Amino acid sequence: MNDQKATGSTAEVFAAFLKLGLTSFGGPIAHLGYFRAEFVERRKWLSESSYADVVALCQFLPGPASSQVGFTLGILRGNGLLGGLAAWFAFTMPSALILFAFALGATAFTGPFAEGILHGLKLVAVAVVAQAIWGMANSLTPDRARAAIALAAVAIVVFIGGSFGQIGAIALGAVAGLWLCRGNGPAPAGHLGFSVSPRHGAVALVLFAALFLITPLVTAKTGSQGLALFDAFYRSGSLVFGGGHVVLPLLQAEVVTPGWVSNEDFLAGYGMAQAVPGPLFTFAAYLGAIGPAPNGLAGATIALIALSLPGLLLVYGMLPFWDALRLRPTAQAAMRGTNAAVVGILGAALYNPVWTSAVLTPRDFAIALAGFLLLTVWKLPPWIVVVLLAAAGATLRLI
Repeated sequence: MNDQKATGSTAEVFAAFLKLGLTSFGGPIAHLGYFRAEFVERRKWLSESSYADVVALCQFLPGPASSQVGFTLGILRGNGLLGGLAAWFAFTMPSALILFAFALGATAFTGPFAEGILHGLKLVAVAVVAQAIWGMANSLTPDRARAAIALAAVAIVVFIGGSFGQIGAIALGAVAGLWLCRGNGPAPAGHLGFSVSPRHGAVALVLFAALFLITPLVTAKTGSQGLALFDAFYRSGSLVFGGGHVVLPLLQAEVVTPGWVSNEDFLAGYGMAQAVPGPLFTFAAYLGAIGPAPNGLAGATIALIALSLPGLLLVYGMLPFWDALRLRPTAQAAMRGTNAAVVGILGAALYNPVWTSAVLTPRDFAIALAGFLLLTVWKLPPWIVVVLLAAAGATLRLI
């Protein structure tokens, strides 16, 4: 990058991101703000324009944007892949360990009080997903063409269902974007350049494609549950456009539909994931721990790595080629259509499984609505909303 600062050590990168992994509440958009304050303003690792280039790359690709930005900044400051991995590990592990511990204790969480807390966490999921749709719809479907793409994505997910519906909706968004979304939005500016060779980038992209295409075939042939777990989470991580909340319907199709995890446990874990710092993708550690064998620590590790790996491979692979690709109008148009489809996918997920499983009475609706208003109007931190709604759920079960 033309105006990047001097590189540092892997230990420096690890320490900086561990601090953020322990304190960064609020979801992916908030994480990008934390990164900017820490690395652009305070530490001055890179310039404002360089940071904007990194964010643009990670928003273009599927995967968890905040984790991808952190991984990229680690490569930049740590002078290579080791620095990127140090940044990802330090930012991810705190919340992954908390959710793993929650998974271990969830089976002992019985009785009216505990059931009320878990139901409150499911109502948190309603509020958080509704907030995500509200914000994403305003920015990603600002015109009739993109609103129509979002509506078509809802129809595809509702009538086809499962992972095929998710993939079909995303494919429709990309194709429709090429037709309907050309010239919508400003052209990108600036310059992005990294010391990742085209050869290394190509190897990462080939590895991404190979794992996506070959793993399902090997899984079907061997019948290995460990490979099936890896494949389900890897496929979900490969299709997450638009932020961490979009992983909800993808994972629901992969783990709830086949009966690996109950819908109640799924939503309780998703609600708990809102209360911890760090990336939302650490929800995978919870799901892997409570699913069928291999579960526990092995399942949590497989699920977390599998969900995160596609985004990391893609961003590493695209670093040498991004500067040329992002200037192409066709790439910009396809991405606008894909982002609009993501709004539709998340909208369908808000109804099923989130709403249908959590909002069972008028009082549930009132609590979920209160959580939504606390997030959007009063703008309280998500962890406070989690505590309030969990307490409300427990109180209602006891009275």
